[in-house]
Amino acid sequence: MLDEFKKFLLQTNALALAVGVIIGAAVGKVVSSLVADILMPLISLAIPGGAWREASIVLKRNADGSAASAITYGTFLGSLVDFIIVAFVVFMITKSILKQDPNAEKK
Repeated sequence: MLDEFKKFLLQTNALALAVGVIIGAAVGKVVSSLVADILMPLISLAIPGGAWREASIVLKRNADGSAASAITYGTFLGSLVDFIIVAFVVFMITKSILKQDPNAEKK
């Protein structure tokens, strides 16, 4: 059974896929840190108000005046900006690592 498992790992490239997932998770952490710790503070300087991630539309208030229910669109927009930056950085890293084959036919 151990030999069969080893054969499965080698023939289906499951081991390579596992390594790719682990490396991908590590790169994801680095890129997320780049976005959260370096890029977003710079972007926040350019956006007036600074606390735009806390923007919301209050639907219902509690008796004390605090929001009981709200649409927190600032959180959504912040996540969208984070995603776009992360996707772009991953695209650039992938593009630099996986150079196009010079013999490939151009379309």
